[in-house]
Amino acid sequence: MAASDAFYVTTPIYYVNDSPHIGHAYTTLACDALARFMRLDGRRVRFLTGTDEHGQKVEKAADAAGLDPQSFTDRVSERFRDLAAAMNFSHDDFIRTTEPRHKAGVAALWQRLVASGDIYLGKYAGWYSVRDEAFYTESELVDGKAPTGAPVEWVEEPSYFFRLSAWQERLLAFYETNPDFVMPQTRMNEVVSFVKGGLQDLSVSRTTFAWGIPVPGDPGHVVYVWLDALANYITALGYPDTGGELYRTFWPADFHVVGKDILRFHAVYWPAFLMSAGLEPPRHVFAHGWWTVEGQKMSKSLGNVVSPFDLIAKYGLDQTRYFLLREIAFGSDGDFSHAAMVRRINHDLANDYGNLAQRVLSMVAKNCGGRVPEPGPLTDADEALLEAAHGLLPRVRGFMQEIAGHKALEAIWEVCGEANRYVDAQAPWSLRKTDPARMATVLWVLAETVRHLATLTQPFMPGASAKLLDLLAVPVADRAFTALGPEGAKLVPGTVLPAPSGVFPRYVEPAEAA
Repeated sequence: MAASDAFYVTTPIYYVNDSPHIGHAYTTLACDALARFMRLDGRRVRFLTGTDEHGQKVEKAADAAGLDPQSFTDRVSERFRDLAAAMNFSHDDFIRTTEPRHKAGVAALWQRLVASGDIYLGKYAGWYSVRDEAFYTESELVDGKAPTGAPVEWVEEPSYFFRLSAWQERLLAFYETNPDFVMPQTRMNEVVSFVKGGLQDLSVSRTTFAWGIPVPGDPGHVVYVWLDALANYITALGYPDTGGELYRTFWPADFHVVGKDILRFHAVYWPAFLMSAGLEPPRHVFAHGWWTVEGQKMSKSLGNVVSPFDLIAKYGLDQTRYFLLREIAFGSDGDFSHAAMVRRINHDLANDYGNLAQRVLSMVAKNCGGRVPEPGPLTDADEALLEAAHGLLPRVRGFMQEIAGHKALEAIWEVCGEANRYVDAQAPWSLRKTDPARMATVLWVLAETVRHLATLTQPFMPGASAKLLDLLAVPVADRAFTALGPEGAKLVPGTVLPAPSGVFPRYVEPAEAA
């Protein structure tokens, strides 16, 4: 059982037959925001990502590139590391399925499944999609293709099978006992419906290609790529050493975050494999939606695949992170458009948040000698704004526990809006002449509110938030969430502040800038 303050979140490991796109960035970004939030909230966090490097699809892609599979995966895996660096992800580990630690763990898991009596040798005859690396029954085909639209081919070969059919009732019982195992709820309903429809035994080895982990004791077979890939979540914790510190501390995982297209593998096959091996299933599997681009499905044939590297270059890193986390409800599908991105940058970031911070810091610099002002007695209006800022953490915490980053950001922006209305109502520029002491109180209340906003936006926009906290001269030791609220570390009057500077510039169309 994982330690109570431990938190383990994983991305799916990404298949290395292509370059990373916005979908890869989105999944890992959601995990990154969650991991950063939990660290700031005092949790011991393990955040895992990596690459899935075996299988027929990779073998074919390597051949098409004129490379051996290992050289090919070395090259493409590096692109995902580059993406992680470009997006400022804070993962603790990056696993590759071609690593010795992973191969050893998969072999051990296989042997546990054999010992449990759930693996047997037979012959597979049926439809297989190389693109999906998935088997499909005749009834699942749509116009002769996989449900995903991928082409299928008829495969007949010797195969080891996992007795998935024997796990139907045990899986249903598990779902009933753990009703939030799959999130959001609509996805859980889909999983339960699928399992109730009947489960067939699963082919878990292949013989018609060689790029994979050899089956222990029968090297003519390689382990089915999904059994291989799913095991990464435990091999990265040192499995089969279940007594090791990493495994004891962090397993079972708190969240596997995946795209809805691979939910079945994570919510049906994976818990069955784990329970068969005598291991605990993860606590939650969260299936998010897909991005379209300007209303169209993203595809290479349409030439509209969105590169996260291009987004960062065009709009900025924290602007890209904010848009992806705020624009749609996590779990739903969403559309990327240039207009929507510009609206978020100019309205939310530049006008609402950036302008608030800039106005407050500039007034402090101009009217308070560039030092944190000394507050006097607080009015009801002051108390109301501070109370809203102090109440943010529990609200945001609740939303992040269900990976609702969009709701967390909405809550933060509500207080941002209250602060902007407070500025207009209090008019500190007028108080400068009529009541300087009152002006100092108003500016201190505003600076404290901005400190709360900057502290709570760290998981989403770490770079911009760090810059704002620097402008408020907040010590690094006071940037965790323990510094928030009425009992937290308040801004100290008299503290010298750096010269103010803008954090969120407006986006100007290149033609306008010329």
